Amino acid sequence: MRIGVLMGGISSEREISLNSGRLIIENIDKEKFEAVPIVIDKKEDVFTKCQGIDFALNVLHGKFGEDGGVQTILEALGIPYSGCGPLASALAMDKDLTKKILKASGIRTARWVMSSSVDDIDYAGLDAIGYPFFVKPNSGGSSVATNLVKTREGIAPAVLEALKYDKEVMIEEYIKGDEISTPVIDGKVYPVVAIKPKGEFFDIKAKYEIGASEEFVVELEPALQKEVNEMLLATWKELKLEGYARIDMLIRDNVPYLLEINTLPGMGPTGLMPQSFMSKGHTYADLVATLIEVSQKIER
Repeated sequence: MRIGVLMGGISSEREISLNSGRLIIENIDKEKFEAVPIVIDKKEDVFTKCQGIDFALNVLHGKFGEDGGVQTILEALGIPYSGCGPLASALAMDKDLTKKILKASGIRTARWVMSSSVDDIDYAGLDAIGYPFFVKPNSGGSSVATNLVKTREGIAPAVLEALKYDKEVMIEEYIKGDEISTPVIDGKVYPVVAIKPKGEFFDIKAKYEIGASEEFVVELEPALQKEVNEMLLATWKELKLEGYARIDMLIRDNVPYLLEINTLPGMGPTGLMPQSFMSKGHTYADLVATLIEVSQKIER
């Protein structure tokens, strides 16, 4: 089977995607698959470079990778691909829509306000929630342009920074607690990975620089694990996720809060999904094969 590994892309996470793609190609089971590197430099490349492949293993991130764009094109071309479909990808990519669905479904998440310019910042709403806040691009990833803001005066500069990467900005309540990340593959919850960044929060450096954070598989107290599992599977259902995703949460005073959903999780050497999957004695090649297998079962 010829597996086209889609990597690169046009988002701010291009280099992260390239690193993930190279690692997959190096480690994929050569007896099962023929891995074909497909570097996406512009949107049109999907039409021209995906000819002759049997399956697209999508490791693009961010804009036109994780937002439903490339998924729509692959479906139009009749090429099977990995992960969620266009609708779930678009919903999960839009943090504001994600949180609105979570809130409407009774799934606990941090409070937030949205802004599209420094002129429409809802300071009254922010004051009612209470500082500090995370300010981030609404549809960004990998914590690019994400800042922890502790004062009212710091909000506008952080919004301006985030607007360089997106047309909408989320200003989200800071929940001081323990961050965890859990893969859900084919509707099955995998081991929880605890995240202990050495900096103030799990920023882009902590996510991708080896040694910048501690990440380890943990067993939660049974009652807490039960609630976490219920929230994960409810999120999977309400956002119509398919194939696989990695879902991030915060735990404060033994109470879990849904943070965000990654429909195309990082597959690099510090990737949280690989760490979780491989903790069960599986190899990286096993993970790649599993992601392909569960994605092939999806009816598009």
